[in-house]
Amino acid sequence: MEEMMGQSFNLDDHDFDNIFENYSYEYDVEPGVSPCIPLVKKSLNVMLAAVYSLVCLLAVTGNVLVLVVILHNRRSISSTDVYLLHLATADLLFALTLPFWAVDAVSGWVFGDAMCKVISMLQEVNFYSGILLLACISVDRYLAIVRSVQSHGHKRPWMVKLVCAVVWFVALLLSLPVLYKGELIHDRRTLCYEILDGQSADIWRTATRFLRHVMGFLVPLAAMVFCYSVTVWKLCQTKGFQKQKAMKVIIAVVLAFLACWLPHNVTVLVDTLMRSKLIEDSCAKRDHLDRALSATQTLGFTHSCINPILYAFIGVKFRRNLVKILAKSGIVRRAIISKYRRSMSSISESGLISTAIYMDHDVNVRATK
Repeated sequence: MEEMMGQSFNLDDHDFDNIFENYSYEYDVEPGVSPCIPLVKKSLNVMLAAVYSLVCLLAVTGNVLVLVVILHNRRSISSTDVYLLHLATADLLFALTLPFWAVDAVSGWVFGDAMCKVISMLQEVNFYSGILLLACISVDRYLAIVRSVQSHGHKRPWMVKLVCAVVWFVALLLSLPVLYKGELIHDRRTLCYEILDGQSADIWRTATRFLRHVMGFLVPLAAMVFCYSVTVWKLCQTKGFQKQKAMKVIIAVVLAFLACWLPHNVTVLVDTLMRSKLIEDSCAKRDHLDRALSATQTLGFTHSCINPILYAFIGVKFRRNLVKILAKSGIVRRAIISKYRRSMSSISESGLISTAIYMDHDVNVRATK
């Protein structure tokens, strides 16, 4: 297995069914009898390249803005701020890999075998770290609102940093299987794909995919659903609290995660079952599954540019700090920031600041009492 690392391989016909991204299949009168021959769909690949580029632009812009706002106010940083800082970093690094896949969709992989491993590893690490950090934020909100843990982020900043370090380390470990990616060459088109071969290839691929399902989706989803469900229940029990706004924000967090990643995880699960011969296979089914994989994967990528909106832009604290930065930079006039401060003051009196996802722990404690 180690001898295959860092090498280029020629792709034979019997290996075609292991490649599903951005390809469709031709088949004879009796589907499944003859080998499925993949053909590159140029129109689909051009569209994917355009979508990847747009998502990259939005994600880089949004997450850089989040980093600037948080770091500008680092003296009053809370535990949620730390998680959001790491989350924005993960989404930003994830987005920076998209231009490589945009070029790959149009021209094939032209960056070499080493870059195939580096870009794949970088994307996978930031995929895992992003989703695990979302779970950490849900736990942080649960502790602040339900358990009324007063300023636990301020009293023990080392614990939050330790949790983030563990998240990145776990993400790195879970991403190690992508190092088996390399160049696969067929008909003068180079692909960046797994270079596994032999009878153990299917077992390895199935095992790593199920691991990705569990650690990259099911476990973070379970944490988010539990924490946010209990949090919503707690808000409903709180008198004089504008719970409708808070529940909308919390529900939006869970629904955005589900909308972006649930379709892809279900599609990959179906593909895994088909490769494991648990579902009847045919070239026609592979063609439809291929299209679904490309579409749902693209949908999952968009989550990196949705995060800044959900975890920052709808937060009162973030908007207040952003207006301050814009005013100091001369982008907005002082009259606008004065008017904004008056509106924030009235909102604060109604308790709306306490309902935002991006909020201080001390405010949370007072609101839940």
